[in-house]
Amino acid sequence: MAEIRAEEPASTISKTFLIKPKLKSKPRSLPQTPESKYWSSFKSTKIPNLVSSISSLSFSPSPPHLFATAYSTSVSLFSPLSLSDGDVSPSSTISSFSDVVSSIAFRNDGLLLAASDLSGLIQVFDVKTRTPLRRLRSHTRPVRFVKYPVLDKLHLLSGGDDAVVKFWDVAGESLVLDLMGHKDYVRCSDCSPVSPDLFVTGSYDHTVKVWDVRVENSRSVLEVNHGKPVEDVIYLPSGGLIATAGGNSVKIWDLIGGGRMVYSMESHNKTVTSISVGRVRKENDGAESMEDRILSVGLDGYMKVFDFGNMKVTHSMRFPAPLMSVSFSPDCRTRVIGTSNGIIFAGRRKGKENVESGRVGNVLGFESISEPERRVLRPTYFRYFHRGQSEKPTEGDYLVMRNKKIKLAEHDKLLKKFRHKDALVSVLSRKNRENVVAVMEELVARKKLLKCVSNLDSDELGLLLTFLSKNATMPRYSSLLMGLTKKVIEMRVEDIRNSDALKGHIRNLKRSIEEELRIQHSLQEIQDLGTSRASLVNLFRGLGNIHLPSLQTSLTPAALLTSASLILMFGNKSRMVFVNFF
Repeated sequence: MAEIRAEEPASTISKTFLIKPKLKSKPRSLPQTPESKYWSSFKSTKIPNLVSSISSLSFSPSPPHLFATAYSTSVSLFSPLSLSDGDVSPSSTISSFSDVVSSIAFRNDGLLLAASDLSGLIQVFDVKTRTPLRRLRSHTRPVRFVKYPVLDKLHLLSGGDDAVVKFWDVAGESLVLDLMGHKDYVRCSDCSPVSPDLFVTGSYDHTVKVWDVRVENSRSVLEVNHGKPVEDVIYLPSGGLIATAGGNSVKIWDLIGGGRMVYSMESHNKTVTSISVGRVRKENDGAESMEDRILSVGLDGYMKVFDFGNMKVTHSMRFPAPLMSVSFSPDCRTRVIGTSNGIIFAGRRKGKENVESGRVGNVLGFESISEPERRVLRPTYFRYFHRGQSEKPTEGDYLVMRNKKIKLAEHDKLLKKFRHKDALVSVLSRKNRENVVAVMEELVARKKLLKCVSNLDSDELGLLLTFLSKNATMPRYSSLLMGLTKKVIEMRVEDIRNSDALKGHIRNLKRSIEEELRIQHSLQEIQDLGTSRASLVNLFRGLGNIHLPSLQTSLTPAALLTSASLILMFGNKSRMVFVNFF
């Protein structure tokens, strides 16, 4: 019975306090943007067991775009085509180094590979046979970078911990220039994509220097201060901008603008170790185009994709180790990232293989037959116009509505071409007072009105004086036109004296001004005379010669005063209306 009694309260409690059902949890991941989907489409392949930190990565400029990896005392070559099959073994390895390899670089034809090590030695290899062709030794301390100019096959660039940048003649195995200017270790460099004589170097003295081998005395032509030890520097594809990496920031500099900093991207939490130029595929109106991006990696394990056109980070990816180097293939199909623990994260973009993969199959005796890819429909193709302009748009078409163009008046077109005098004459001939005053105000803002007046000939000056005689006394425009009238008479007094037609315009102008003065004096008399009926009636008779025999008895003095004020304000036409009304 005790056990039964113990269970009864428990059942009562469970019935009293019901448990609410759990709500569905919201998804933590945000929806991906089209660009994030593009970078996520690279199928990741892990290449492990490379002994030590991946100090440098470089892609061959020629198909099939092999990439070389520098680690420990070796350089390994990998084929990006094998990544699709999951094969992570190197196609060849070069191990003829006595010290740790610090940097590698392909020549622009992909036939030669230059490599430097910490002993200060630079070697040039034949990529196919892996035979060392040249040995360049002049640095007294470790060499940190080696670069081939983009548009030059005969020279080589190097720099290292001796703070000296050297320019080599590879064919003659001799030193051409010693470029001195840095005060600390020189860590990185890049060559201009538009000139074989320009290159840029970055150093631990926080400076980035631009060099020109044609300049005498071996001095740098431009210098910018990154603010932190510079780890990497690259030219952007235009050749007028460079990007520098140091500390936790990537900065973009405008070389054409004198070394002005354009933007600073500081989304990394630790030191940025390497940057590279990548490309993203965009679809605009059914046509595909490529846009450049900056790929940056750092010790925080993040790879950031930076859109330097819109100045924003468009994608971010986390890796389980500090990242030391990054590179992107010229065909935009492969990106590789090297870590500090000897692992390479290679990404191969999903999709059909390129033409080079078909060439490999032909060598083996097999040829793949695939359906030819249908070209994107563009306005330059006959198939685009064959549809007919009356055809309705389909689901894949983009409908563009054109805005109607605003038709500009003749004087507006002339003002856009800075033909100020012609614009003034054109608007004066149209006889639209609002447009004339608007053009005059625009010329006043441009400080060109008096110059236009001084350049008018006799006929054009007559147009201006005619307009002033008709409109100078109007209250809406008098503040501008009365002052202009005074200036016109002062500036063109000799021309007016020598022309009978201009004298006639001046007489008309004088009469209109005298009439306005008479009206103003009459208004003043209204205020002085008070509200006497007789005085107001005499004033009406003096202004408009109006005979109003019954007006004295029908209107009060206040009504007469108000009517007179309205007549004087609105001119002769309103006077006639007033007479007809009464």
